[in-house]
Amino acid sequence: MTITVLPNVDKNGCLETLENIGKFFRENGIKGYLPQTVCCSNFESLPEEELFQKGDFIVTIGGDGTIIRYAKKAAQAKKPIIGINAGRVGYLANIEQGEYKLLSKLKTGEYTTEKRMMLDITVSDENGNVSIYKALNDAVITSGYISRIVDIYAGIENDSIHYRADGIIISTPTGSTAYSLSAGGPIIDSSAQCICITPICSHSLSAKPIILGSDRVIKVNAFSKKRADIYLTVDGRKVAQVRPKTKITIAKSDEYVELIRLNDKNFYSTLSMKFSEFSK
Repeated sequence: MTITVLPNVDKNGCLETLENIGKFFRENGIKGYLPQTVCCSNFESLPEEELFQKGDFIVTIGGDGTIIRYAKKAAQAKKPIIGINAGRVGYLANIEQGEYKLLSKLKTGEYTTEKRMMLDITVSDENGNVSIYKALNDAVITSGYISRIVDIYAGIENDSIHYRADGIIISTPTGSTAYSLSAGGPIIDSSAQCICITPICSHSLSAKPIILGSDRVIKVNAFSKKRADIYLTVDGRKVAQVRPKTKITIAKSDEYVELIRLNDKNFYSTLSMKFSEFSK
């Protein structure tokens, strides 16, 4: 059995955990792979393009951002992924750094998987250039300036919703506990198949989050009367400037992320635990 480990070495305790995992893999006859940018004994280093092909399983060490970064590549390679939490929130991670020995369950088959839907975001600019991005959490359209209102039209089939706001968040159920939650959006069961639109600081008291079926296709146009710059951000990464003639289409992706579960922690127990931590 082979396991690719993708660490965020800037996280506290990550390198120590990586060393422990390397020794544990050697003792249990597990072949481990690491990116060439990380040096650690008991692992073989590979170029990133080979890591997702050679590993039977993908393991990340870091926060939710680390999982999100690599989960989309794991989905493309059709490999299941598990996160070891070295961050603060850890909604997506299944085990903590001190629980790394649970990885032996991957060898014995004592694990379950949970499918998480993603979004395809297609951006067409005024010159006809097309770019496609994938989101596990969300796509955010917002002004590049503080307190600059943006006019956003979200077309759904033959209807259109107009928002005058700082921006909008279009999220998956996985992303419902991220930026959308901070903006007043609902918490959505992670196994649900739906898309949520959450306005950011709307200029209308009647503008509320909307949950759509996952079969809906959302077409977005945005402009600013004050000519403020508008940007599209996908999973926390700014990917495109949105101009008046830019067309953005958002739909459910055919690909999905397969998260590994090694214990009885589920969406609701994790949610309860995280909320109790934040209330301290």
